[in-house]
Amino acid sequence: MQEVRVQAPATVANVVCGFDCLGFALSEPFDEMIVRRTDAPGIRIINRDDFGVPTEPERNVAGVAAAAMLQSSGADFGLEIEITKHIKPGSGIGSSAASSAGAVVATNRLLGDRFSKTELVGFAMEGEHLASGSRHADNVAPCIFGGFTLVRSTDPLDVVTLEFPPLWATIIHPQIEIKTAEARAILPKDVPLKTATRQWGNVGSLVAGLAKGDYALIARSMEDFIVEPVRKLLIPKFDEVKAASLDAGALGGGISGSGPSIFMLSEDPTTAGRVEIAMSDVYSRTDIEFNMYISEITSSGARSI
Repeated sequence: MQEVRVQAPATVANVVCGFDCLGFALSEPFDEMIVRRTDAPGIRIINRDDFGVPTEPERNVAGVAAAAMLQSSGADFGLEIEITKHIKPGSGIGSSAASSAGAVVATNRLLGDRFSKTELVGFAMEGEHLASGSRHADNVAPCIFGGFTLVRSTDPLDVVTLEFPPLWATIIHPQIEIKTAEARAILPKDVPLKTATRQWGNVGSLVAGLAKGDYALIARSMEDFIVEPVRKLLIPKFDEVKAASLDAGALGGGISGSGPSIFMLSEDPTTAGRVEIAMSDVYSRTDIEFNMYISEITSSGARSI
């Protein structure tokens, strides 16, 4: 095989209470990539969009992730990676993860599917480290595995796929940029034990609610006492959007990744549509431009097409 085309989905990380450990994959938007074998060593990046992502492979998350895989495999060839991004960088819905995951999934195909999905997550984390300064996997894990994932540990890497009922995500993306590294820098360094205990309880009950298909338990579990109170200050109208979404019938939601996108989960597409109207109504009264997405949570991760 000389060329592989892949689609890599957007993802939502943290899922309110599961900072750095929970995430899920969306059916859209997604990035498109073509990865080609080259006889010459090294990696060449070609961008087919207007986002201005670096083309130097050592400064590009796809280049860094693919390079880590080539080095580990001892491959005797290079790569040309052509990227068409539909997930805006800095949007909070896994733009860097999609590039990193798409690159390693495609490269793995060129290597004869040598590596497992868990190993692919490990390589993709190198791209996340470049993007944010942290080797977190809560975006790349669902981007590669699909569906809901729980990152039990990053050292050693242990990814758990979760059962989940039908769910639709409504996402509003205000056209402001929040850098992941900057959003991580404002997080509290110490958390009171009482607060941490409440958070652990919500993570456990959210996983249980997903497994049981208990929408009421899912709704009760989506509370964040640690990250959201700090990061929501970076997102205009966050509290108003959340309140309006709950009034429209959403189960719950919060900040997608490090923001600025806000996601809300619903039981069915009809409710997700009502939530879209409620969200857009809030931002329509501001001078901030925004994009909207409604997507079913998909069991498909990054895949060749």
